[in-house]
Amino acid sequence: MPTDTTAGLINQRLTREAFVSLCGSLAGVPFVKVVVVRASGTVHFINANRYRFHSDYIAEQILNLSSDQLDETLDQFNQEVYHSPERRFLLATLGRHKSRNGRYLFTLETVEVDSMGRELISELYHAVSLLTDRRLRLFFKPNNHLQEQEADSVPVVTASALFAETDFLALNPGNVVGRLRIFETEEQFRQNRESLEWYDIILMDRVPDDIPRLSGIVNSGHTTPLSHTNVLAGGWQIPNAVQLGIRERVTEQGLDQQWVRYQVDNEADSITLEPTEPPSTLPRKPSWAVHQVRLEQPDSETATITPLSGLRLNDRFRYGTKAANLGELVHLLENGSKRLVGYYQIPRPPRENLLPHLGEFLGAESTLDSLLSAAQSFLRERVRIPKGLAVPFSFQRQFLESSPTIQQTIGKLKMALQLEAREVDSLCVTLQNLIRRTRIPDHLREQIDEQITRHLLGVSSFVVRSSSNAEDLEEFSAAGVYESINHVTTADKLFESIKKVWASLLSPRSTRLRQEVGISLDESYMGVIIQEEVRSEIGGVMVTTNPTNRNDFRNVYLNASVKSVENIVGGTELPIQYLFNTVEGGGRTLSLGDSEVDLSPEQLKILSELAYAGRLFQSHFSPDYTFSWPMDIEWLANSEGLYILQLRPYAK
Repeated sequence: MPTDTTAGLINQRLTREAFVSLCGSLAGVPFVKVVVVRASGTVHFINANRYRFHSDYIAEQILNLSSDQLDETLDQFNQEVYHSPERRFLLATLGRHKSRNGRYLFTLETVEVDSMGRELISELYHAVSLLTDRRLRLFFKPNNHLQEQEADSVPVVTASALFAETDFLALNPGNVVGRLRIFETEEQFRQNRESLEWYDIILMDRVPDDIPRLSGIVNSGHTTPLSHTNVLAGGWQIPNAVQLGIRERVTEQGLDQQWVRYQVDNEADSITLEPTEPPSTLPRKPSWAVHQVRLEQPDSETATITPLSGLRLNDRFRYGTKAANLGELVHLLENGSKRLVGYYQIPRPPRENLLPHLGEFLGAESTLDSLLSAAQSFLRERVRIPKGLAVPFSFQRQFLESSPTIQQTIGKLKMALQLEAREVDSLCVTLQNLIRRTRIPDHLREQIDEQITRHLLGVSSFVVRSSSNAEDLEEFSAAGVYESINHVTTADKLFESIKKVWASLLSPRSTRLRQEVGISLDESYMGVIIQEEVRSEIGGVMVTTNPTNRNDFRNVYLNASVKSVENIVGGTELPIQYLFNTVEGGGRTLSLGDSEVDLSPEQLKILSELAYAGRLFQSHFSPDYTFSWPMDIEWLANSEGLYILQLRPYAK
């Protein structure tokens, strides 16, 4: 049997014992790397404990070279083994999966960039199948959409089928000690919400998005990493995972209301949730619980209503970050940016030069000037921003000051916040009701009406969005905290919607979340975006990173729905989930979610273009010069192009 120092197993049956001795683990799945030498038909099972990469093994054990010698021509080597039909070697990974019924199966897969076609897939599968444990069925697992079309001559299991069988998904790794709170329903959660403390760990089928700041989240049902709940968890840097069946187990153990140690590890095959002794004193608050966010000084005096096209990033102090980001994006599409290909200018080992890959996608030479020009043309042709207006903070201030009753109630709320009084929530609700009932002064209504008539004449349906200075910040997401209203068709409904957006700044939840991070009521303002509502075929959310593997520099993670973006971010719909490679190209479907079928090839092509657009946006909006800070982007698509609804920093 192989040992830890054995290089591998050559043309011998991979018994269960041999697999265990050679395997490594990735995301809780044990695996062995495989090389098939095509000239001889020899199959090598590589010791993952000794060789990190296929190329290291091939260099030492087959080509009699050092790893450093092969690395000198690594790009040429990779081009051959992943793209040439005449390649000498077939490279793959053999993973062992456990289904929910307790049965095991093997999956054989290549890396996502491998353009292996039908004949090579069949050759690989049949060579390996002769030497694997016959008690376990072997399936080929396509790792890109091209392979899904080509792998029709061998048994196939898709990533989405495996995902449906997976009972563990690490959404945000971490390790905490806290008090476990189990809620059977959302209604039960809401009835007990006020009793939640910062040290609590919530366990529910699908944790809702109006959670307070706390220490951990456990979903006992599937959810998407891009729901508002999970975006908040990432921003707070708290452990967060999906673990099917966990609620029944911990209920039987009597762990509700008990102190536990909770750990989420990307390399594990389940969460750790075990009882521990209650602390004699409360543990020290984590950094997110004591961190204070400082806002830049807002301007609520001078600004007027303006088209989004008239805004830049530095206008966030008058119109809010969401409006300013959209205005900056309009400017980017019209004028380009010297930062546009910054992400691809940075070496990201083992790729020392990403520019040729971007050039291949854009059909341009790899020179910087050529890529900048081609990138700008690509974005201008593909991307749209729904036309709209930005209503500044000054309108909200004037509206609030127009009502003495609102002003008096705001004064009471400020006092209650200082005293940490129980009346905070009831005063917030009272203020929201006052705002919704108070008429917008005529001079403000007339200005809004005039600008809509001037810039949005003929629009039949609007979206009214929030745009605060206390959201979409690097240190404070506030995802899903403020209101946005769709399908607004009349003037009266539009003014009602504007007031609802203003009122959302004073909801109990948003007020408490800001208070917890040191953002005072006096610092907080709400702008409003009034946009044309776009009719779309598909829509969703994308983050320009792989949330389950932050070291993956190639892929962006994308959710799509044929129903509604709001269902995705609100957590009420499981979207179709994808990874798209923005270096070598291609994509793969991770999960069909609540959908019965995948999107069409034409729609998948649109999503691939969106993925590259996201990388270019990331470059321009990056707050540093590594261009590594990911973006969170809401989007729609129809026959006219890709529409960006909003974009903001995503928790690193």
